Amino acid sequence: MTVAAGLAHLGDFDRHLARLAERIDRDPALLRRGRHLNTTWQLDIGDNTVLLRIIDGRIADIRQGPVVTPSAAFAISGETAVWRRLLAADPPPGDHDLFAFVKRRELRLTGDLHPLMSHLLYFKGVLGHLRGAVR
Repeated sequence: MTVAAGLAHLGDFDRHLARLAERIDRDPALLRRGRHLNTTWQLDIGDNTVLLRIIDGRIADIRQGPVVTPSAAFAISGETAVWRRLLAADPPPGDHDLFAFVKRRELRLTGDLHPLMSHLLYFKGVLGHLRGAVR
């Protein structure tokens, strides 16, 4: 697993990201939801890219950019300030859900959205494990 420091402007995000795989492994409900999920997911946080490879619901690899030619099934992209609001420990109403930001066009979903939509609770759970990572 490769996680290079680079998102220091997001507070403890790097540290939370580095421990994400072990957090997922300790969450039986999330593992059950993702047990048939095999994909690579791209997070674009401002100018930074994070690739998460998921095999059978477990985080198999995390690569933090810059990535010259990222290859992922789908991407969730947005500005750093938007991610900071989404991943806040206690977000205000309206800033608590991925699709609230998509609806307001603050986050963009691109690529093959089938893995995201068919395992939506899994991905929301993964994002939940990143909550509180930013200040």
